[in-house]
Order: sequence, then structure tokens, then C-alpha cells
Amino acid sequence: MPEGDSIFRTAAALHRHLAGRIVTRFESVFPALTRIDHDRPLAGRTVEGVISRGKHILMTFSGDLVLHTHMRMNGSWHGYEPGAPWKRPSRDMRVLVATAEFVAVGFNVPVAELLTARELMRHDELRELGPDLLDASFDVEAAAQRARNEGGRVIADVLLNQRVVAGIGNIFKSEILFTAGIYPFTATADVSDARLLKILEIARHLLRANTASGPRLAPSRGIRTRDSLHPGTALWVYGRAGKPCRKCGTPIQAKKTGLDAKLTYWCPGCQPSIEPSAHDVVII
Repeated sequence: MPEGDSIFRTAAALHRHLAGRIVTRFESVFPALTRIDHDRPLAGRTVEGVISRGKHILMTFSGDLVLHTHMRMNGSWHGYEPGAPWKRPSRDMRVLVATAEFVAVGFNVPVAELLTARELMRHDELRELGPDLLDASFDVEAAAQRARNEGGRVIADVLLNQRVVAGIGNIFKSEILFTAGIYPFTATADVSDARLLKILEIARHLLRANTASGPRLAPSRGIRTRDSLHPGTALWVYGRAGKPCRKCGTPIQAKKTGLDAKLTYWCPGCQPSIEPSAHDVVII
């Protein structure tokens, strides 16, 4: 699943290639989109901008229309020069927005809708999003309060709740908690205020670090939470069940939780099941 950093880079790349340009062609396999396009054609409109909100992408057109997409598990946006061959089969195309200079193709995008500005403001899922970790105005105190309101749930689940904080996915979840030295199944109510703020600061740091390569459309270079440039050593714990911890050598453990049975990875040595002291935190 694309996480907040890759969605941010994708939106930035789409903005760079499309903003200020006139749409020459719009296609979609979604009947609701084609009906709106028939009544209010996108061709001839100007792309005013593209932004991300957590894991959502919003492409704004002149004349009060916004294309909202969400990648879920398998969706992605690709970009091509006009006439260039696609790297994915045409049957995977769900949405296409083209200008004279650029063709943006949303492959296997499960959520795509055209909204007016008023509908966007009333959109339940977008309206209920928590503070976006990659937003320049991110409020760590507000995010911490939202997390504190989920005190009965374990911290690993709270980090994935987009209503608490927007942008964290399953890979970052495990990597953030390892970096913070927090046992993933600690009840949020048992995490101190100082440590909760530290978790959110680490989350912001790691997501921002993964946007440093600048705007980028798929394929992604992959998430990195360590300084190592070797692709096989980019992460601390995610996907490394049974392998020795890169810090202390203890075998990494993994556990499926929640309705989606998502895997959480952690090091029992670096993330003991009681709240660690401040000097146990991995400094980044």
C-alpha cells in the first residue's frame, strides 16, 4: 500500500507536470465520472493544482471540479509523454488526464470521484482526517490529543488510524515504533505525554526524509528509515521476522492484528513490553 510519503511525492509530480495546463483528454472506466464528464467536460479546463491529504490526492480543475483519488492497496499514478508506451496494461487504467505535454494515468485506482468545492468540504472521509504529517502546518499537539482520545487502543493501531494522524501506513508504523523504542502493543493510555510527542515527531521526521528525493511518480524507490544505501538494509524491522535486530541482535518478531490481519514487526530487546526510559530511544 502506498504510504503518505509516496502519495506526497506523487501529488507533487502531478502538480509539476499538470498545473496551469489545459486538459485535452479525460477518460475513466467509472460510470459516475464519465457521466459528470459528459455533462461538465473536463477537456478545455485548466488544472489548477494537485495536492495530497494523507493518502488522498486532490486534483483541482477550473470551473469548480476536483478529482479525488485514493490508492488503497494497489493503485498508482504514472506519467508519460504523449504517445509513449505504458508500463502497465491498458486494462488496468481507471482514470486518465492528459494535456498537450503530459499524460497522467491512474492504474488500478479503486476510489475516484469528481466533486465540487462544496462537496469536498462535506466529504466525510476527508473532513475527518487527522493532521497531515507532511503538511507544513502540522500541529503535533493536536495530533497527540487525537491519539490520547484513543487511549484504550494499542499504539500500533492508533498510528494507522487516519482520523488520528494522516499519512502513516503499515511499514512506517513498525519503523516509527522501533525508532522510538516503544513496544507496539502498549496501550496508548500507558504512553507518557512526552513519549507520545516523540513518536509523532519521529513519524514526521521519517515521512519527510522519504520525500527528500522530490516529486516522483511510480515506481517508488521504496521506504528508507536507515542511513544505509543498500536496498536490502533500508529498514530496521519491517519484513525481517526471525532475523537479528540491526541494533542489538535479538530476533525480530512479527504478529498479525486487527480485522485486516496486518503484520506488526518489533524487536523485543529494543522495544520491551514496558515503557522504556528516555535513553533507550534511537536518536535520528
